[in-house]
Amino acid sequence: MLENIRTYLDQVSSLVLQIPPDGIERITGIILGAYRSGNRVFIFGNGGGSATSAHFVCDLAKGTAMPGKKRLKAISLAENMPLITAWANDTDYTNTFGEQLLNLVEPGDVVIGLSGSGMSPNVINAFRVANEAGAVSVLLSGYTGGEAVRVASESLVVPSEDMQQIEDVHLILAHIIFRCVKQEISR
Repeated sequence: MLENIRTYLDQVSSLVLQIPPDGIERITGIILGAYRSGNRVFIFGNGGGSATSAHFVCDLAKGTAMPGKKRLKAISLAENMPLITAWANDTDYTNTFGEQLLNLVEPGDVVIGLSGSGMSPNVINAFRVANEAGAVSVLLSGYTGGEAVRVASESLVVPSEDMQQIEDVHLILAHIIFRCVKQEISR
């Protein structure tokens, strides 16, 4: 068992080191641009990506709140289960995030979708809605980024086919981005 633990930790460490820091910097800059202009950041995903997106929103919305500073407007599209299931039931699951965005998204907003495979139809659909509205779409993915990498304005792809390790790195990326955003807001 100890060997399996060491192997897993080594593999995740290797994946983290393969993420280009300039990509993290670009996404941080995109979020800061939305913050400075008073726009919103919408974040969502499926399964583990849903949990990570909610965590990311919590960090951005609460963790950047500082006396004398305006608030970063971060919203999770993955937590309103009645709305998600209504869209899935009444239309199709591919509409769960895009239909929410149609009510809210404006030019200059940031739309961040997490899809381990990059093949999640509801994430891809939401990116199309975001792009049409003049928002910036950002993908956190794995594998090769799938179809979503071709639709998103910006992406960070974890070069792995191990879903748990992809999700591990996504949370690490969310924490790094959050810390960078918080540091810039605190200046």
